[in-house]
Amino acid sequence: MRTGEPLPEVGDILAALATGLWHWNTAAGEVEVDAEAARLLGLPARETRLTEAQVRSRLHPEDWNEITGVVQLAVTEGTLAEVRIRIMDGRGRVVRVVRSRSKPSFDPERRAYELIGTLQEVAEPTPGTPAGRSAVTGEWRRSREAFLLDAGRALAEARSTQEVLRVAAGLSMPGFSPDGLAVFGVEGDRLTIIGHHGQRKDEEGPFSGMPLNTDYPATEVVRTGRAVYLSSPEEYRSRYPVTWPLAERFGRRSWAYLPLTAAGRTMGAWMAAFAYPVAFTPDERSVLTTVARMLAQALSRAGAAETQRELTDGLQRSMLPVVGPDIPGMDIAARYVPTGGGLQVGGDWYDVIPLPRGRFALVIGDVQGHDVRAAGLMGQLRIALRAYAAEGHRPDAVLSRASHFFHGLTQADCDGDPGDVRFATCYYAEVDSATGTVESARAGHLDPVVRMADGTALIRATAGGLPLGIDPDSDYPTTRHALEPGETLMLCTDGLVETGGHDLRTGWGRLRTVLEDRWDSMDELADALVQAVLGPSSHHTTGPLPDRREDDIALLLLRRESGDYVGARPPGRRTMMTVAQAEPERISEARQQLRGLLHDWPDEDQRDSAVLLLSEVLTNVLVHTDTDALLVTDVTGEPGERRIRVEVTDTGEDLPHKRRPGEMASSGRGLMLIELLADAWGVAPRGEGKSIWFEFYESGGSGAGVAVAPSEEP
Repeated sequence: MRTGEPLPEVGDILAALATGLWHWNTAAGEVEVDAEAARLLGLPARETRLTEAQVRSRLHPEDWNEITGVVQLAVTEGTLAEVRIRIMDGRGRVVRVVRSRSKPSFDPERRAYELIGTLQEVAEPTPGTPAGRSAVTGEWRRSREAFLLDAGRALAEARSTQEVLRVAAGLSMPGFSPDGLAVFGVEGDRLTIIGHHGQRKDEEGPFSGMPLNTDYPATEVVRTGRAVYLSSPEEYRSRYPVTWPLAERFGRRSWAYLPLTAAGRTMGAWMAAFAYPVAFTPDERSVLTTVARMLAQALSRAGAAETQRELTDGLQRSMLPVVGPDIPGMDIAARYVPTGGGLQVGGDWYDVIPLPRGRFALVIGDVQGHDVRAAGLMGQLRIALRAYAAEGHRPDAVLSRASHFFHGLTQADCDGDPGDVRFATCYYAEVDSATGTVESARAGHLDPVVRMADGTALIRATAGGLPLGIDPDSDYPTTRHALEPGETLMLCTDGLVETGGHDLRTGWGRLRTVLEDRWDSMDELADALVQAVLGPSSHHTTGPLPDRREDDIALLLLRRESGDYVGARPPGRRTMMTVAQAEPERISEARQQLRGLLHDWPDEDQRDSAVLLLSEVLTNVLVHTDTDALLVTDVTGEPGERRIRVEVTDTGEDLPHKRRPGEMASSGRGLMLIELLADAWGVAPRGEGKSIWFEFYESGGSGAGVAVAPSEEP
């Protein structure tokens, strides 16, 4: 070119260099190419305007996604976008590999990218031919995609910050792996170190607590939200001379500092340091950026989970009492296991309330739901129950007041939506530690279970009313029974019984097997009951639990200690039960209780006979007197020589006597059946009333059918 001649056009210069020019506007969805760019794309060599779909059809399927990713990365970092692209023919074969370089920009209002770039064929691909270069490029990309897939899966499965850091430390990137890693966080206006790998613990001091205005790569990343790449020590020294001495002693050759961004907020920075020089090509930057994004999301999830666990632990500590061995003559154990999803505090709770004169109250209940509202309602209900108990009310009055309170609470809390009104089940019992007397009232909750001194476990049928909150004027009758020395009372919520596809019947059978085994301590028994439902787990509220948790579990065990009972099973089991005139349905419960008491009695005919005679005696009291019946059942003796004694007492004055009913009579055969089936029986005056009793002997004693005079005891 002669001096004084005008400069050639830019297009002429690019054409002379076999370089094409293209302009891409994502808002319009169009790509403009000059003649050289059209030729490189395999089109006629003339300027033309193409749609994105037309351009995409000329590229290898993987490379279009590669372009969009590199463009986004370049905009984020404020750098050039450089990418290799494989050009395909109509038969799906690679005809050439070109390199694209561009400076993209982003319009936040239109949320669109615009860029002007160049296309130039790769003149000397490695190895040998364009096809060879294509194969190498494709292999690296497949390796990168496999790495990112594995890394994403591992980070997604990490449940704590420490697990996330362990996964990050074990990442082996394709073609370049860092020698040291560090994850920085932010507290106020200072940098913190969440974790690191490749450095000793005592070497983190200068970086922890560093002010954000310090001239340091990580602080710059936090301030600006842009990545910093340092390919050599010389570059590090020139850009950050103040903090270069801190990095120099580690002997690294290249560094990448990337922002950890979650939900649009920069929460920290991630450093990857290399023991060898790294050029940080667009492909390598893309990998690092993707890992940083996944790492930020994993840390955000882990932080939220840890915050939730802290909240859960705090709620549990505030809402559930610490049960200690401070009740004379009694041993108590309790467990609470939250459900597997959502907030790990729901509506289940238990409580132990001290009362005057050596008494205390046991409470267990379940507020409908497994959410924050259920937990809040549970906390308020628990406080109300404690207040009513402290006022000295009996169990029936405590639950009546609690139902009225809970009804008003849920009505006010449902925001006018009647479908959102909640209810709660509850069992409340007052226990006299000196006598073992238990007076209880039940609001729609499960009946308690008694494990007798010899290991026999029975459901203790108790009177009950509606769940709390359904009817503010509900009545809750009181049931009274005695806890004998060596016996254990079990209270639980339905999560312990009905988990794993079980109903009340089959779930009770599963627990009964555990209860009737031998246990050295109450804690061992409590753990075994929970493990029978969930599998092996930790003590209660902390640590990982199996995913089979379908409902919250609350469990409360109370054993009345016995001085001569240390681990051994003393012979004998006893139950007491009252059947009122207005409760004829309790006769069925009495039959079930007797069958449970005789679950290991070998003679099935004797079991059936005992249940039949019990029905006769109880029915006789309800039909022929106007009083209630007290049922006492005792099983005594060693196995093989045991005796079952059933005694029913009432306050009626008339003594029963045998009659000779006619063939068509509908009654009068009760004593005849007792005389025919029982091994021994009798009637005894009891002050203002009387009792009728009968006995069966396990060995089928020779005294079968023997009657004892009304004034005698056997």
